[in-house]
Amino acid sequence: MGKKDIKNIIVETAKKAGEGTKAVAGKSKELVQSSQQAVISALDQDGNGQIDSVDIILMAMKVPGVRISREEFLRKELFKNHPQEVIDKAVATTPALAGIPGEEVDKIADEVIKFERNAVSGISTALGLPGGVAMAATIPADIAQYYGYMLRAAQKMLYLYGFPEIVEDGDDVKLDSETINSLTVCLGVMNGVAGANNVIKGMSKALAKGVEKQLLNKALTKGAVYPIVKSVAKWFGVKMTKEVFAGFFKKSIPVVGGVVGGGLTFATFKPCCVRLKEALQDTMLSNPEKHKESEEEKKIFDDIVNGVIYDVAPEDIMMVDADIDKNDDENT
Repeated sequence: MGKKDIKNIIVETAKKAGEGTKAVAGKSKELVQSSQQAVISALDQDGNGQIDSVDIILMAMKVPGVRISREEFLRKELFKNHPQEVIDKAVATTPALAGIPGEEVDKIADEVIKFERNAVSGISTALGLPGGVAMAATIPADIAQYYGYMLRAAQKMLYLYGFPEIVEDGDDVKLDSETINSLTVCLGVMNGVAGANNVIKGMSKALAKGVEKQLLNKALTKGAVYPIVKSVAKWFGVKMTKEVFAGFFKKSIPVVGGVVGGGLTFATFKPCCVRLKEALQDTMLSNPEKHKESEEEKKIFDDIVNGVIYDVAPEDIMMVDADIDKNDDENT
């Protein structure tokens, strides 16, 4: 066999190898696309073709144990240190009005964050699975659990700092628009969405002043709070698409302890909870005697009371603050 024949064989072999590589790459791409579509379908809980905070909340609230009974929680946490009449007043009004010291409330909130964070560290530990469709099947459940624990922490902190029951209807949880939007605002605060802090403080003032529930519901669904609700929903759409798909599928590696590729990790949980705690610490509900309202908070409150309606166009929706994660390491 001459040198020319050997050269031809090498060229032909390389050519076939290249074709084989392209075929494998093509199949891998098809597998990833199929996995992505499976995740989109599973995450799109309301069937509108988009993934946003509404889908996250609907999934999370289906997880057993996510709904927190305000009365049961407050009675359990206050039982050790306070007489029955103080506990009864805290349940009927707020812990602050019942005379529970702010330092004690803060301490309980810290324990709540610690407890729920430790629970997060144990979720989805069986996710050491192959990539592709098998892995994709675990993502919605993992996200639901992660945000389920986050919403558990949010409810507990809301009740500690004076908010009324958020999710009602017992075990058969039925979420109306007002409830979903209230939880959406909380997720906005936890994730640093611009303006969400002022909204939670404006809502706190409205509750403290005894504003009618009808006006609060109106603010949540089409009034003063609605622009922030839409901002949070839009931000979560970007977050899920960018982090879950780009991070998770691109790496396509076995995962233990959560959707690491999507950024849903043990380390991210505490900073989110601390943001909500800090927003709730100084409101008209939690600190009625010393709270000083901002102009932004006052405007939101006035808009709630006056029933102002906002026609929110897509281009008017604010996005998340760009630098919210720069200090996360300090809170871990």
